[in-house]
Amino acid sequence: MKKSVLRSFGLLGLLLFFPLFLFTFSDPYFIEKSAKAFIEWKLKSETNKKIDSIQLPQSKSIEKFLRHRVNKIRQETEQKLEILKKQLKNDAPKIIVTQLAKMRDLSCKCREKWKERLRSFLIFKIDSLEKARERLADFAQAKYMEIVEKLTLDVRIFLGTNSLIFLFLLLASFLRPKTIDHLFLPALLMLVSTIVCAYFYLFEQNWFYTIIYNNYTGFGYIAYLVIVFAILCDIVFNKAKVTTKVINWLLNAIGTTFSVASC
Repeated sequence: MKKSVLRSFGLLGLLLFFPLFLFTFSDPYFIEKSAKAFIEWKLKSETNKKIDSIQLPQSKSIEKFLRHRVNKIRQETEQKLEILKKQLKNDAPKIIVTQLAKMRDLSCKCREKWKERLRSFLIFKIDSLEKARERLADFAQAKYMEIVEKLTLDVRIFLGTNSLIFLFLLLASFLRPKTIDHLFLPALLMLVSTIVCAYFYLFEQNWFYTIIYNNYTGFGYIAYLVIVFAILCDIVFNKAKVTTKVINWLLNAIGTTFSVASC
């Protein structure tokens, strides 16, 4: 019974994550289409950050020498810059909506060579409000594609890693049939992970993509999977010696007299 339950769970996990992993390659726009709301939110956030980062160039040596004369001019220019940035922020929503419509057209040539364009906008200079609007539109296009590419890669890593863990769990149940009790620990950890991810995807989709996209939380999830993988390696290659101690410690902590033995 235990073997059937464990193997069924391993198989179901594999059937859930692996086909989705393959589907991201058969339909490379699948993630982009399913994460529309997240990409739009992220693009707005990145655009506002870019506008906030616009600053006057650092003073040249001649300006430093004549600091007392140019200081007043610089203050006036900074005030004008703040007004310009405020106008840009007011215009940004319309610009983003227009660029989103273009970028979501998968046949649009604007989706090509975005890396070069993004690189050229790392330094965002303002000559005039009209020029700034044009550059902001180009920045939005390039940033959109950067977000899509990074999100696609991160989701593939997420799906691929989960597929490998479930595959290893399934194989371990056949390679080490005597360790079924031990295998329930990594299976439980993967069950919790799968339920949490499923909940976020179904009811809090933006949070799901944020967790995957964000480096810190993404690395935290990878670390979690590494722990599960290490437990599986201990069971398969080390006769579950470490896992046995962990399980027995947990059982003692909850006050039960039941224990498992290493094999």
